[in-house]
Amino acid sequence: MDRITIAKGDGIGPEIMDATLKILKAAGAQLEIDEIQVGESVYLQGNTSGISKDSWDVIRRNKVFLKAPITTPQGGGYKSLNVTTRKSLGLFANVRPCRSIHPFVKTKHPKMDVVIIRENEEDLYAGIEHQQTDEVVQCLKLISRPGCEKIVRYAFEYAKGYGRKKVTCFTKDNIMKQTDGLFHQVFDEIAKEYPEIENEHWIVDIGAAKLADTPETFDVIVMPNLYGDVLSDVAAQITGSVGLAGSANIGESCAMFEAIHGSAPRRAGQNLANPSGLLQGAIMMLNHLGQNKVAEKVENAWLKTMEDGIHTYDIYDEATSSKKVGTSEFADAVIANLGMEPKTLNKVKYENNPPISVPKAVRKQRSDKQLRGVDLFVDWSGENPNEIASKLQQIETEDLKLQVITNRGVKVWPNGFEETFCTDHWRCRFIALEDGIRPSKADIPQLLQNAIATELDVIKTENLYFFNGKQAFSMAQGQ
Repeated sequence: MDRITIAKGDGIGPEIMDATLKILKAAGAQLEIDEIQVGESVYLQGNTSGISKDSWDVIRRNKVFLKAPITTPQGGGYKSLNVTTRKSLGLFANVRPCRSIHPFVKTKHPKMDVVIIRENEEDLYAGIEHQQTDEVVQCLKLISRPGCEKIVRYAFEYAKGYGRKKVTCFTKDNIMKQTDGLFHQVFDEIAKEYPEIENEHWIVDIGAAKLADTPETFDVIVMPNLYGDVLSDVAAQITGSVGLAGSANIGESCAMFEAIHGSAPRRAGQNLANPSGLLQGAIMMLNHLGQNKVAEKVENAWLKTMEDGIHTYDIYDEATSSKKVGTSEFADAVIANLGMEPKTLNKVKYENNPPISVPKAVRKQRSDKQLRGVDLFVDWSGENPNEIASKLQQIETEDLKLQVITNRGVKVWPNGFEETFCTDHWRCRFIALEDGIRPSKADIPQLLQNAIATELDVIKTENLYFFNGKQAFSMAQGQ
């Protein structure tokens, strides 16, 4: 018997959760359930995270959380409960199977069967943002080697455990050579450990186009957080309906399972909502718990129900559906099909699919790290790069000399173009220009003191390093 935590959420959440639990119970799932309150009612009590400390304690004790959709109130500084849960519990892997069930739900891609595995904790979703000048704000994109190793290894272990033949990586490392470059590098390293599984890499823009056009060429796709967020919804939609997709969020000790759609408050309390997305999340939960036979039984019954044309309003089509039903009636139809298998769609078999486990990432031996310079980011309202360059040359130290000035990543000094539009946010690179000179960190505060004396407004600094003799900072566009 496995003890889990559930939350019925908001909007259509209570209806689809009740339907899902009814199916699981009828199928013989061995579950003990603790229910907690999360979402809108908790937010409106003044809790900006939408969850109480006591509820956190229950989730952490039980380790497995089945969550219906919630409503996050607009404004007021309310935080996304999904993002908070994923980060707080270390749920590093978001898993979204996207499988078409053509011809019973219409799609342009009848052979699609793709699993999107999205990194869940870092990238731009670290949420570290600052306004630095009147005209410029920044968001920091953070990619770590341990984070890359965990998600890439999970993707290959998932492929191995579920009999998948290929893992594809999407990045934009032709532009973001350090961050996305690290993700691609780790993918290539780990792929060598799985010679039986085909691997490939696509730049994310053309990869996304190919996914939307010919998704049947993909099997498992692993991506950093932002690309995975966007493309997992795209993949779910082109199967026929976002409302049919479930999601798993897997960590080293805890896991959360859910539908990918929202709380749809306009449909609440009307017995209209399709519980399939949450049911798919619950099927993944059963596999995670090792209750594979029950998971197999539920999904085959669901596929049989879809084949029978017993559909809720969102997917009902007179050409392919035989009966339009409500939430509870759909659950009853699935229960009536328990023990049966689909005839046209491929039945599922989970008997030999053990829970996916990934060893903890191990930090590498420390690198030989050498300081080479510093980027000063300056708030300056002028427009002529030559004018700010003359000011910056006045603050040079003995070892740190002005090398280049960029604006929004484009070189504007020396030898910039008049046509380049400049904001009030200037990146000014100071570096040891002579071979053999190695600046020390003491040079940087001296540089800043000189800037204060010259009334230059330095808003940020970034140290420039070589790691193991390799340059670890980007060059300016046009440099």
